Amino acid sequence: MKLTFFGAAKAVTGSCHCVEVGGKKILIDCGLQQGKDERDNTVLDFAPNYIDYVIVTHAHIDHSGRIPLLVKQGFQGQIFTTRLTAQLMSIMLRDSAHIQEMDAQWKNQKGKRAGREPVEPLYTVADAEQAIEKLVTFEYGQIVELCEGVKIRFVDAGHLLGSACVEMWLTEDGVERKILFSGDLGNINQPVIRDPSFVKGADYVVMESTYGDRNHEPMVSYTEALAKIIDDTFSKGGNVIIPSFAVGRTQELLYFMREMKRDGMVKSNPNFTVVVDSPLANEATKIFAGDLRGYLDEEALEVVKDGEKLFTFPGLTMTESGEESKMLNMDKSSKVIISASGMCDAGRIRHHLKHNLWREECAIVFVGYQGEGTLGRHLLNGAKQVRLFGEDIAVNATIHNFKGLSSHADRDHLLDWIDHVNDPAPKQVFVVHGDAQVTEIFANTLREKGMSAHAPLYEEVFDLANNKMLAAGVEIAPKKTSYESNGHVSSAYHELESAAMDLMTLIRASKGGSNKDLKKMAAQLRTIAEKWKA
Repeated sequence: MKLTFFGAAKAVTGSCHCVEVGGKKILIDCGLQQGKDERDNTVLDFAPNYIDYVIVTHAHIDHSGRIPLLVKQGFQGQIFTTRLTAQLMSIMLRDSAHIQEMDAQWKNQKGKRAGREPVEPLYTVADAEQAIEKLVTFEYGQIVELCEGVKIRFVDAGHLLGSACVEMWLTEDGVERKILFSGDLGNINQPVIRDPSFVKGADYVVMESTYGDRNHEPMVSYTEALAKIIDDTFSKGGNVIIPSFAVGRTQELLYFMREMKRDGMVKSNPNFTVVVDSPLANEATKIFAGDLRGYLDEEALEVVKDGEKLFTFPGLTMTESGEESKMLNMDKSSKVIISASGMCDAGRIRHHLKHNLWREECAIVFVGYQGEGTLGRHLLNGAKQVRLFGEDIAVNATIHNFKGLSSHADRDHLLDWIDHVNDPAPKQVFVVHGDAQVTEIFANTLREKGMSAHAPLYEEVFDLANNKMLAAGVEIAPKKTSYESNGHVSSAYHELESAAMDLMTLIRASKGGSNKDLKKMAAQLRTIAEKWKA
């Protein structure tokens, strides 16, 4: 009876854990590694035909995104999850596969000119479709006998529609153990989805710690604050551009927009236009508006009972084609445009930023985390100019950041959740799914509360029957981005980069100046460069 950590061990992404019991190997999640966690997504740490079953906690790509690769390389078993997670996986895995295919095509176009060997996509749409065919779904609260000696139950994790904690009851050679996987635990009081459910009692807990070292900032009335930004922007004749994650966050925004419309909160234009410009978001919204029995919170149930639609309202448009997307920037009337990607590093949002960032009357509203090295983070750090599609774009629009909106539980709510499990105390709490430093901080917090807690390393193996480590893991150093120094984000670097952007603006403004002045400026810059090079 063993537990092995194949992902999200002192890392935020790439969740993947393996339980071995009675000769069966069961994966809990198989996610893509992303950002600084990414090593080599093409390499699985086990033979796919070594795995008998997969259990998926929720549809986010860092928990499900390598399942098509698993199938591509020979996995033959079933994949168990909740009904709505399966529906979201169906669109998200196909979308991920399409991105893999497009990335490979782009690399091959460049590589051919350079004489390099062609590369294959991580997986294809056909691989994703084969994975989707293996999905077997259950509702919250059902106890399911997975195989001899293994029972499971999905419990609402409150993070994303269909997201779940997984309870597993294991029996081997007369020894019985219960292990609980938290998955990603949700924030409280989110629209539509319910708060995380509590689970009482477990021998072992594998627990996320994304915000294990801090609490969320207090959130003012989201609808009122956003309505004021829209009102102020429209009164100046501008657009409100919202980079948003297609699944989950976009639907929350539509829920808030419906409330604004209902209550007439945008005074300058009560019938304002909202456009969702993301085919993936549109597909996800159809799922969010489908059969949600057993998944809605009480407020959302009241809305449905009264006959209102959760995510639709007068003035809402959902675009599909690229041509429709382009036409939005030809229309000069004020509107709200919600588009992906949420961090501005790909997708249609970049076109909307190109056409609106330089306009003083416009507003850019960030409603989600912006990773290091992303265009979204550049803008939040005060960039005066960015480069989009080979063109330098001045940043004159007003930039807003809603820090309080998060779909993850913060430190206090993580502690509240584990306090409910702690009866009796688990033999061990394994702290995963957080930055290396955060997992250690949260594990130490649990130890101070009297719990036995440990932040495992990659490929660490634990004996669940005898409560002991069988094999130590290995430390994986995260990739450093251009924003990091000694593993930590450097605010001084942000200042330096901002100054460099200002300098580039000055240089471009000097074009056409006298040769004497230009040579003098060049000589001064070379002197600075030589000084710091030394």
